[in-house]
Amino acid sequence: MAQSRNNLVYIVLDELNRPISLGGMEDGDTISDDLLSTEVRNAASGFEGVSATVYDNSSTWDEGIDPEAGALRLVFGLGTRAVNRFDDDYTRLVALNAPEKHPQAGFDEVARYAQKKVDILDLEEDIFTSSYFTNIVEQGAELPVELFASIDRKIERSIKNKSGIRPWVLTFDKVFSRTAFVEDMREMLDTLKKAYGNHVDIEFTANFLSDNTYKINLVQCRPIQIEKGASIDTSIPYIEKENLILQAQSGIIGRSKILSIDRLIFVEPSAYGNLTERDRYTIARLIGKLTHLEENVKKKTIMLLGPGRWGTSTPSLGVPVSFAEINTVSVLCEIDTLREGLVADLSLGTHFFGDLVEMDMLYIGFFSNKKGNVLNKGFFSQSKNHLPEVLPQASAWSQVIHVIEAPDKQQFLLSANVMKQRVVVYIDKKI
Repeated sequence: MAQSRNNLVYIVLDELNRPISLGGMEDGDTISDDLLSTEVRNAASGFEGVSATVYDNSSTWDEGIDPEAGALRLVFGLGTRAVNRFDDDYTRLVALNAPEKHPQAGFDEVARYAQKKVDILDLEEDIFTSSYFTNIVEQGAELPVELFASIDRKIERSIKNKSGIRPWVLTFDKVFSRTAFVEDMREMLDTLKKAYGNHVDIEFTANFLSDNTYKINLVQCRPIQIEKGASIDTSIPYIEKENLILQAQSGIIGRSKILSIDRLIFVEPSAYGNLTERDRYTIARLIGKLTHLEENVKKKTIMLLGPGRWGTSTPSLGVPVSFAEINTVSVLCEIDTLREGLVADLSLGTHFFGDLVEMDMLYIGFFSNKKGNVLNKGFFSQSKNHLPEVLPQASAWSQVIHVIEAPDKQQFLLSANVMKQRVVVYIDKKI
């Protein structure tokens, strides 16, 4: 069996769990057959640094971002954290023409929504496992940690750390500023796009050595279809308070647009927060039925709002739906409240990033305490709940699920300006 420093080796696997690239091993080392059912020789010395999925898409969050340049999702360690969905962590979203720009405002938010865990193979235990990034750094692995991570100066000052352990935050910022990695990725993406004659979705690995040199391995490439709408005026109108349903000023991912919404499906946070785990799964299944009621007729434009993370596998963190259960939704909103006094971490679109892009779905992360954000709870509680009519078997859950449709002579409109990170949903007269 291969031995590496601290018994950690970073290996990237493809969709069939075959090794794609690895590091942390000396040339000529092998991995035992009982671990990966294969033998790997002449492995690159160094380590597996980052793995990502790249999308050439129109999801932007800043006026300085060029949608045609493409975007990346990066993770440190095994690429499983970029491809699979994890409830307890985040990926780094990068605009290829402006890699220094974060979707979050300020370093505190960047640190909060940074990747914390790394997927690894522990050769000593012969297991696939996860470890906190800070633990890997503490174990003395010869990583050029400053290339991948930034110091949280606020925490460093507050803890008066005497152990020498530093509060690293995975930002990848110096990968972009000190190497040609971004330029290489843009060139590769552009080449593939021209070859396919279409937008592409790729998976790749990048292995960095201590001298900041690296090797990029293309693992997978497939063409994707992305809806391109005409340029529209997405200036946000002033809305009278009594007509305002929702207003958010951050956490918006997708394409700027104006929509007429046929149906609002709202999972009431406090009611949901008091349910048992079993009942939360019941709510998830009902949501799936509600979003697929009109499959054989003209589909309705649906906006789905609920507490915590949509698509979580842990009901205490949100609503455990699969993407197949909500793939007919046009707007997906996560609310950072589960019940009074309990704040939920949002996914910021990382759960379903690829799906959001392909389905042209708008994501809204609603932060209750952010200045300027408004959620009109009275609207949801006072509007007629159509749940018993559209799904009679779910009528017992009318206190948890609210299905709201616009009355005659009215309509629900959404206006989203992603560049300015503003969105409003409001009641308007039907034209």
